[in-house]
Amino acid sequence: MNVMVFSLALLWVVVLFLIVALFALSRQIGILFERITPLGALVNDSGPKVGEPTPLFKLPSLTGGEVFVGPRAGRSTLIFFLSPTCPICKKLLPILRSVRQAEKEWIDVVLASDGDVDKHKRFIQTADLGSFPYVNSTELGLAYRVSRLPFAVLLDEKGIIRSKGLINSREQLESLFNAKELGVESIQGYLDGYAAARS
Repeated sequence: MNVMVFSLALLWVVVLFLIVALFALSRQIGILFERITPLGALVNDSGPKVGEPTPLFKLPSLTGGEVFVGPRAGRSTLIFFLSPTCPICKKLLPILRSVRQAEKEWIDVVLASDGDVDKHKRFIQTADLGSFPYVNSTELGLAYRVSRLPFAVLLDEKGIIRSKGLINSREQLESLFNAKELGVESIQGYLDGYAAARS
């Protein structure tokens, strides 16, 4: 009889220990999740600031027609700076196609680069980019102070810069849209403000 009581008590101690361990593990997973939350596009401080009007451009597209960078009634514009020699840029092209299709009601995606025109024309053919407006303009990159690729700038319909930054993943690309929807300069700034408010 004493053995049964002892084993039952031991079993309850083990169950209580497992419950405490489960709660501690859940808490640690929550802390880890907060630490590894994607910070969004990596914003640089050079060039026009978020909230300022974009420099205006009217540029020929290598895929035909002209591209106007500025206010556009009812349409936002995502300018994606890339290079034919950038492996991350190439990795993001299917994501850009997907985003352009999913968000086609309100946004136009423009590809931008500079350098040798023939090299870009070959890149357009090999990467099947003929459906995108593709501008080759050193001045456009200089206007936004693009120093590293891939880089993206999101303009609203009034030609105001709503978000911008270095893009390395789908999450960082989508963070530009999230920043616009939340009315913040960047997801990084939003998360920093949220963390400061909690502490």
